[in-house]
Amino acid sequence: MTSKSVRLRRIAKHDRQAAATLERLIGIALRYLPQAFVDGESVFTLKGMQAGHTWQAVPTGRSLRYGAVTALGLARLPYRTQRQVLGGETCSDLVGRLAKGLDEITSVGDAAMICWATAETEHAELPHALARLAELQRGDNRPYVVDAAWAVSALVCARGLLDVEADLAHARTRLLGARTGALFPHFTTAGGPWHRAHVGCFADQVYPVQALARLHASADDPPALAVAESVATSICTAQGSAGQWWWHYDSRTGGVVEGYPVYSVHQHAMAPMALLDLADAGGADHIGAICRGLRWLAEPAETSEELVLDEPPITWRKVARGDPRKLVRGLCAASTRIRPGLRPPALERIFPPTAVDHECRPYELGWLLATWV
Repeated sequence: MTSKSVRLRRIAKHDRQAAATLERLIGIALRYLPQAFVDGESVFTLKGMQAGHTWQAVPTGRSLRYGAVTALGLARLPYRTQRQVLGGETCSDLVGRLAKGLDEITSVGDAAMICWATAETEHAELPHALARLAELQRGDNRPYVVDAAWAVSALVCARGLLDVEADLAHARTRLLGARTGALFPHFTTAGGPWHRAHVGCFADQVYPVQALARLHASADDPPALAVAESVATSICTAQGSAGQWWWHYDSRTGGVVEGYPVYSVHQHAMAPMALLDLADAGGADHIGAICRGLRWLAEPAETSEELVLDEPPITWRKVARGDPRKLVRGLCAASTRIRPGLRPPALERIFPPTAVDHECRPYELGWLLATWV
C-alpha cells in the first residue's frame, strides 16, 4: 500500500532515512487506531502508563473532532483495512454516525471537520453537514483561525458535489482577512489577552496554508496561493536547526515567540501535509524542510528518549519544558508583545525542554494517514 504513495517515493528519493521513518509510522498507525475507538467513538487520547520497563496505552475520554480527522485518514484505506481498524465498520459508517449528531454541535471547528469528512467520503449526509456549518458560521463573530481554515478546506472538498460557492467565498474572505502581518494570529478578528494578541501557534499557520493551497488547486486563486506561499516560507525559515517545527510565532513579524513544545504530529503530518499540498498546487517545494522534521522525530535533539515506539504502537505526543504552569510561554508572549524578538534568557536555562509527554491522540495518526497514504 505505502509503496504506491507518490509522496513517499518523493521522500525516499530525497532522504531514505526519513522515508523509512514514515513507513514505520504508518505501520504503527494501523496497529494503534483500533485501540482509539471504543463503542464506535473516537477516544480523546491514549495515555502511556508505565509498568516496570514496559508501557501500556490506556484510552481516555471521547472526541467527535478527533473521530472526524481520523476518518479523513481512514477514507484512503481499503475497506478491509477500515473494518480491521473500526471493529467491522467502514469509514462511511463512522462518518454517518458523526453527522447524525451535527445538530447538537455548537463548535464551528467540529462542524467543519465533520463536513470535510462527509465531503471526502461523498456521504449522503453532506447536505446536512453543509447546512449546519453555514448556520454555525453565521453566528460566530470571532472564530479561531484554525476553524476558519477547516471551513475553507471542507467547502473546497465539497466543490463538485454541491453548490458551495457563496459559502466558500465568505469563508475565503474571512480567512484571508485574518492575516494582517507576516503570519496568522490565533483569532480572525482582534481580541484576546493583550499579551497574546500577536501570537499565532503552528496550527494557525499550517491549516491556512493547506486550505489556501487547496483553494487555488480547485480553481485558480493566485491571491490565496500567494498568502500560502508567504506563510509557508516564514515557518520554514524559522524551522529549528535540528528540524523542529516551533509552536508559537509573532504574527506581526514571523519571529518565534516560544519554540516549545515540539509536537510529533507537526513533524510527521501537519507540516508535511500543508507543504505538500502547497507544492501540489504549484507552490514552492519544501521537501528539505519536511525531511529535516522527520529526522528530528527519529532522533530528537532534546532527549535521548525515543518518541516512536513499536510496543506499544504509539508516538509520544511532544517534547516540552518542565513548566506545568506555562510560565515561559506567558513571559515570552508578554515580552515579545512589548518588543518583537525580546526573550527572557534565564527562563530557558531554568526550564530546559527535556520533558516527554507520554500520550497520543487519534487525530495525530489520522493526519499521518491522510498525508501519506
